[in-house]
Amino acid sequence: MDEGPFFHGTKADLRVGDLLTPGFRSNYRPEVVMNHIYFTALRDGAGLAAELAPGNRAPRVYVVEPTGPFEDDPNVTDKKFPGNPTRSYRSAAPLRVLGEAPDWTRLTPEALQVWRDRLTALRADERGEIIN
Repeated sequence: MDEGPFFHGTKADLRVGDLLTPGFRSNYRPEVVMNHIYFTALRDGAGLAAELAPGNRAPRVYVVEPTGPFEDDPNVTDKKFPGNPTRSYRSAAPLRVLGEAPDWTRLTPEALQVWRDRLTALRADERGEIIN
């Protein structure tokens, strides 16, 4: 299993020691309440998630540690990419915030729009279901 470090991207303002928990709406399908909390070992992958998160706050990437068992994210592992090249994971247990990671690569406005367009197309496609 991946030993990290691990990252979580969001627009929430968090502090060291805060716990991130499942039970919130998906960033990609807001009608779905998630049973897991998602994270990655790729800092820029967490940055992408932060940029795509809903809300008007600034995107933030946090260094996190799982407090319980975790598994490969089935939404990308083998469903879209063989293996787990995105080093994406999920857990039903909380993630503890260890600090903020300010040194991640921001997307250009044009690249961010491409990702938003992809999400819009995914929402319209019934095959874009989230494995929850």
